Amino acid sequence: MAGACSMICLIIITIFIPPLGVFLTAGCGVDFWINVLLTILGYFPGHIHAFYLEYVYYHRRKQDPMTRATQRPAPGIYSDRVQNGGHSNRNYGTI
Repeated sequence: MAGACSMICLIIITIFIPPLGVFLTAGCGVDFWINVLLTILGYFPGHIHAFYLEYVYYHRRKQDPMTRATQRPAPGIYSDRVQNGGHSNRNYGTI
């Protein structure tokens, strides 16, 4: 239930301010600055980019770790956090 509520809040934030939605999902990296530029160039391209990032993030968040590890990176996304669905790629305790 908490995951659905946070997703709905993120969608509402992204509708009004696309770069803020990207910042909350991907952090302050290349994806954020690309979205700021797209939003300045036109409000609609900023929305497309923001919702694409959020879709990939939540889609990969639901996958099991083995599927995520073998999957190719999503095109046009530079944030490891989004590519991994918010999960770490590190395997602690393994050699």
